[in-house]
Amino acid sequence: MSTGARLGVHPAVARASEVTAVRAPAVPGSRRSTGHGRSSVVPGDLTSAIVGATTALVAMVDGGGRILLANPAMQRFTGRPEAALLGRPFWEVYVIPEDVPRAQRAVAAALSGGASFLEEADWVRADGVWRRMSMQNSVVTDESGRPYAIAIVAIDVTEQRAREDQVHREATTDALTGTSNRRGLFDALHVHLQSGVGAGCAVLFCDVDDFKAVNDQHGHARGDQLLVEVASRLGEFAGSGGLVARLGGDEFVLLLPGLDESEVPGLVGRVQRRMQEPLDTGSTQLLVSVSIGGVSGHPGEDPDAVLALADRSMYLRKSSRTAT
Repeated sequence: MSTGARLGVHPAVARASEVTAVRAPAVPGSRRSTGHGRSSVVPGDLTSAIVGATTALVAMVDGGGRILLANPAMQRFTGRPEAALLGRPFWEVYVIPEDVPRAQRAVAAALSGGASFLEEADWVRADGVWRRMSMQNSVVTDESGRPYAIAIVAIDVTEQRAREDQVHREATTDALTGTSNRRGLFDALHVHLQSGVGAGCAVLFCDVDDFKAVNDQHGHARGDQLLVEVASRLGEFAGSGGLVARLGGDEFVLLLPGLDESEVPGLVGRVQRRMQEPLDTGSTQLLVSVSIGGVSGHPGEDPDAVLALADRSMYLRKSSRTAT
């Protein structure tokens, strides 16, 4: 168990967790004759059979995090028999190191509050590989209703989350340049401009001048090469915290979080000079001209409005250049 919570818990967790919704741990039952030469399984045996057969990882821990029960799936995951797990704090067995303090706090909070909860976290498998687990953590009470343990039912959702992340990347990435697309840009703008949370950001709107002429004179392959190079040069300024997005055609946006408004003009100048350097295509050199407008977005401002201001700033600079 850990506190790396995330929405969207795997449905199988909720189903599997029903076996842990008990007042106390399952007590081994006995077989009872039905009068027809057969025996029936009493509830204690049935619960034990389900816990033993499920592919979900099932464990029970006490208030000190010590493991009281570990089903076969949990034993396979940890690479240890149940005898080697019993009595050990679970955070010493499969919790990633940076999550240990939060796991300890989660146990204390769950038992003091008595509330079950869903979460996701990374666990360490026996071979050292991290796996993403979706968990149902159910508080177990004794006959007087007093919480004394937590039953954990976990499902491995690593591949599912990887597929979801891949779909999200494809939906927010420009296929030609590998930068973000419009959707990815607005996702970032909403984060940085969120009232009371975001730190604001500088937004540079960039438009490649006379791009149609490049396509007409040198072919679309050279035009695509130019767009990829523009994206690459913008990426030099984005660093690890910024973002480059292609809005479509020859329009790009450079977003830099936390940049002071007074720094925007200097940034525009540096980007402009970098863009003016010739592009060597192998057989010829292309002179790149890009019109750039920059603004500073502040927390609480509308992302569409900020982008429109940057677009307007770019248009005014382009107009002033063509008029001279």
